[in-house]
Amino acid sequence: MVAADTSTANTAAGLPPPKNQTGAWAWMRGQLFATPVNALLTLLSVWFLLMSVPALIDWAFLSATVGAQTAQECRQVSGACWAFIREKHRLILFGTYPYDEQWRPMLACVLLVAVVVMSGMRRFWNLSLLAVWVVGMGGAAVLMWGGVLGLSYVENSRWGGLPVTLMLSVFGIVFAFPLGVLLALGRRSRMPAIKALSVVYIELIRGVPLISLLFMSSVMLPLFLPTGMTFDKLLRAQIAIILFAAAYIAETVRGGLQAMPKGQYEGADSLGLSYWQQMRLIILPQALKIVIPPLVGIFIVLFKDTSLVVIIGIFDLTLAAKVALSDPAWRGFGVEAYVFISLIYFVFCYCMSKYSQALERRLATGHKR
Repeated sequence: MVAADTSTANTAAGLPPPKNQTGAWAWMRGQLFATPVNALLTLLSVWFLLMSVPALIDWAFLSATVGAQTAQECRQVSGACWAFIREKHRLILFGTYPYDEQWRPMLACVLLVAVVVMSGMRRFWNLSLLAVWVVGMGGAAVLMWGGVLGLSYVENSRWGGLPVTLMLSVFGIVFAFPLGVLLALGRRSRMPAIKALSVVYIELIRGVPLISLLFMSSVMLPLFLPTGMTFDKLLRAQIAIILFAAAYIAETVRGGLQAMPKGQYEGADSLGLSYWQQMRLIILPQALKIVIPPLVGIFIVLFKDTSLVVIIGIFDLTLAAKVALSDPAWRGFGVEAYVFISLIYFVFCYCMSKYSQALERRLATGHKR
């Protein structure tokens, strides 16, 4: 009897699922029309897509023009005027940098992106990466400023567009990350003075918007400097971005440190390691692995928030697009300009997001029972 029941169970277990529970129709019933509310939302979504996607395709591709030579020709078509991007892309990407020297900011952008890409490769995760960053940042600075190696000097008030956005975000992440880690360790320190200073800094910076810090760095910071000592506007904005990002990184890293099991700390103590050896070899690597998603989220937000420097007159991508639109002959094509810079932001942010997912899978060390 027991054998018969076992045979019946095995036979039933080997049977395929009913046909009404598989296939595209079954998936649609389960996912899109499972309840009246789901069905209504599905129909509304389909209606929205049918109303918007064809019109968007017609505007962006079918009725658009790329080869128009003048703005008047563009205004005669009903679609997008991508000829505006063709005409003004160098101004949008490089701002007011000297036209004949714009190969230098383009090469500086390539250099910065190459350094970031190399940093994501595990084979470079050693001390040689520090030399790569020094050479990369130094090379980008030489290309942008010039004044050496036969390059003409270009003051940073003429920088603009994509190089400024990349430098503010890349340098901001590079310098804010170690500062944020130190603040996270300081907030968990047993020394009252260090802990109090870390708490005050983190809560103060996180309690004000980035715009306020940018205004303070641009207007109020020079008032506290000694007479005759000044920082240029770009450097002041960079300092504000670093200080702002460090506070958010600190709280994220602190969350990772708190998520570590107590046994990890006790195991590190039992090995006789010093505090800094524990943090460097055991605790921080595991804590940072836990908080990869929120850290990458902070980096993405920081990259997009660099557009706020437009309020203090720095020529990032947004302000460069506004300057391009101020040309009387090409006014009225703001949608095309902002779609163009939005695609640039999307490409960089999407790449960061996909890399973080790949890094999570690569570092996944879950234990199976």
